[in-house]
Amino acid sequence: MADDFQDELKFLGIQSSPSFIREPEGNGCAERFIGLLKENLLWVRTFATIEELRQALIEFKQQYNEQWILQRHSYKTPAQVRQEKRQIQYAEAAG
Repeated sequence: MADDFQDELKFLGIQSSPSFIREPEGNGCAERFIGLLKENLLWVRTFATIEELRQALIEFKQQYNEQWILQRHSYKTPAQVRQEKRQIQYAEAAG
């Protein structure tokens, strides 16, 4: 990876986690979400300040997690899927 990119990650406090060879699935999910973010927010709005962009990203995250119904999640929102997984994990831990 480029040194400038690595330096930016350090500056932002982000830890790099590249995928393993022949296992790009994780990157594919991340790339698809970035594309979705661009198509639904970044390419359709302009932002006067960084704070305005930050607030829009927070709102987009909330809307995506709580309102977007996704086919790959059996027509549930990401928040519903997470809640179901937590309930299963809790039940398994309780015995």
